[in-house]
Amino acid sequence: EVQLQASGGGMVQAGGSLRLSCAASGFTFDEYAIGWFREAPGKEREGVACIMSSEVRPYYPDSVKGRFTITSDNAKNTFYLQMNSLKPDDTAVYYCAADSCSGYGGYQGQGTQVTVSS
Repeated sequence: EVQLQASGGGMVQAGGSLRLSCAASGFTFDEYAIGWFREAPGKEREGVACIMSSEVRPYYPDSVKGRFTITSDNAKNTFYLQMNSLKPDDTAVYYCAADSCSGYGGYQGQGTQVTVSS
């Protein structure tokens, strides 16, 4: 059974950093794409980082490119989202996902709230 457990959200001032973690079980990272997406009130769901495979570079949308970095630790079966230079627009509930980085289909963990104050 695939399970994903996200953690690491919180409140931070604009310009600050947070690192989200996603503890995964029930699969290995070479089986599925892994990634993060976010949801904020009044906004469309947005995929913010995705590792499709170890052979291609991670994907980031322009809104976070250069500020967010997704990494994985195969030994710990955990992947991360390092978020730097955070902006109020980054305020959202962040979810980790497997198989479908957008969260449409595939597997998702519970969300973790990230709040960025100006």
